[in-house]
Amino acid sequence: MTTRRNFIQLSLAALPLLAACRPPDRHPAAFEKPLVVSTWDSGIRANAAAWPILRENGRALDAVEAAARYAEIEKSCCVGLAANPDRDGKVTLDASIMDENANCGGVAFVQRIRHPISVARRLMETTPHVFMVGEGAEQFALENGFEREPEVLSPEAAQSWKKWLEKSEYKPVINVENRSVQPQAAPAFLEGGEPNHDTMGTIALDAAGNLSGACTTSGMAFKMRGRVGDSPVIGAGLFVDNEIGAATSSGVGEEVIRICGTHLIIELMRHGRPPEEACREAINRIVKRNPEKARTFQVGFIALSRRGEVGAFAVQPDFTYSVTNNGTNQVFTAGSFF
Repeated sequence: MTTRRNFIQLSLAALPLLAACRPPDRHPAAFEKPLVVSTWDSGIRANAAAWPILRENGRALDAVEAAARYAEIEKSCCVGLAANPDRDGKVTLDASIMDENANCGGVAFVQRIRHPISVARRLMETTPHVFMVGEGAEQFALENGFEREPEVLSPEAAQSWKKWLEKSEYKPVINVENRSVQPQAAPAFLEGGEPNHDTMGTIALDAAGNLSGACTTSGMAFKMRGRVGDSPVIGAGLFVDNEIGAATSSGVGEEVIRICGTHLIIELMRHGRPPEEACREAINRIVKRNPEKARTFQVGFIALSRRGEVGAFAVQPDFTYSVTNNGTNQVFTAGSFF
């Protein structure tokens, strides 16, 4: 019998060897397609869920959804129902998805639904709408066959929330432990490990040359109830233009929304900027508005061109991203403003 753990381990075994020790900082100017790129070290495991689809010449849209669905149930990704709650002790989830034809869907403030990314895709494919929130999004999910899960915090989240209640201070951490994935440690880390972020963004280029992207999150830990960040907002946390490229983000969503971050990156690429330069310029605009405030938070962008060029840049050091294709399966460290 194939379990979820066995499936991911088999997927990893079919990929090129993982990068050992410290992630390399640079990579080739362009990667051969098909190709999948995800935020953070744990993106390696999200990529492992996407890669079997791309390897068999599947659609980028299916691949990014598979990556997001894996992140929503994989403990160390910390984006699903097991993630930290808002300040009232409720886990609320946001997600968005976009394909090569500019079809897109987003859901926000969703509770007790295991796979918000798939709800976003169902919204995109079966309705004229792009964005649904709260009870309406949950009702739509239930009407379309999604199940309502028990309202129970994971033991880790419950412990973190109780500790946070002692001071009740909202101070997002710039980077919570980023861990490099080593070959000998990968299977064990799939079974557990410590969470290192609250957003998983994935962008992919398939064998047919089409792009898609997905972004899923539990939002900032202990946020005000009802707060929604950039992840479900098309043009902020995710944007795809099949003529140019795809981009997604992680970090303090309010700062990304203020500059329509991923849309800005794609427009910069349209005017000739390589992905890394476009990500750098977007970060520069965030920092320029308030340099002192920028020292207190993290935002990171990743971008992928239709030629297979990959780039990333962040406000603070230690923002990582994962790249997988037929010849590469590595975690890289992005450049940063500070």
